[in-house]
Amino acid sequence: MTVRAMLLAPAPGPALREARFDDDSPLDEAGLGRARAVAAAVPRASRLLASPSRRCRETAAALGFAPALAAPADLDAGRWRGRTLGELSAAEPGAVATWLADPGAAPHGGESVLALVGRVGAWLDGLGGEGDEANEEGDDGRVLAVTEPVVIRAAVVHALALPPRAFWRLDVRPLTLTVLSGRAGRWNLRCGEELGSAA
Repeated sequence: MTVRAMLLAPAPGPALREARFDDDSPLDEAGLGRARAVAAAVPRASRLLASPSRRCRETAAALGFAPALAAPADLDAGRWRGRTLGELSAAEPGAVATWLADPGAAPHGGESVLALVGRVGAWLDGLGGEGDEANEEGDDGRVLAVTEPVVIRAAVVHALALPPRAFWRLDVRPLTLTVLSGRAGRWNLRCGEELGSAA
């Protein structure tokens, strides 16, 4: 089945504004308001998903839908969870430099970028597979997933077979759509659309 995976970054919240590894804190009123303001522009999909983080679930609710299935979780930041990049750069400059330079490194004790890309890639390639969720009556292959910016970056790296170091060169803004259409091994990309302008 050809799949149209519409990956929507969540509304901005305190963790994004503070450049902090998310610790599952809630969205604030500003972020919820931004999501509610674009709710009418949410594209139609036969499958609605959200990553398990609070900001993704709250964004989905503010957009007016309850996801039936889970999208991939955020990168496991290990002991860096809840800390800002500024704090970590001051306290562990060597570890941060290694993490940013080597996609296979996980000095925080969590997940490496390579592991994230592999996990997200397997999920993406499975969207059009033979599983129950992909072949239900009325499934037109359109999937809308409110998911973490790092998950979207990992999906793009996997889908386009980019070098893993390209992960850090991709910027995903809040409440923008990245659309991957195709199937395992052959994906096309449309990225960075404001929610209100997507067709």
